[in-house]
Amino acid sequence: MGKFDIVVRPAARQDLKAIYNWISERASPAIAITYVRRIQSSYDALSDFPERGTRRDHLMTGLRTFGIDRRVTIAFRIDGSSVVILRILYGGRDLEGAIAGEKD
Repeated sequence: MGKFDIVVRPAARQDLKAIYNWISERASPAIAITYVRRIQSSYDALSDFPERGTRRDHLMTGLRTFGIDRRVTIAFRIDGSSVVILRILYGGRDLEGAIAGEKD
């Protein structure tokens, strides 16, 4: 099996921007960019291991999640040869509520 493409949905891009802004305001822009890059590296690794994470079919068919540092939850699904990053939730945000707008 080859590498999967990574597709980041607009809501997930907004989530990353919000995480950057939150950390930047409370710590520093340098710390924020380092953390955001770490998140990006984590979801980029899904191109090699797309079935990583916990299945959450009760919320959406095919939904998977995995955590980073007990602070970030990445919600994604596999769509053909792509991994679609749906949301990137920080600090215990409500997964079910966040995913509700992503259902097809």
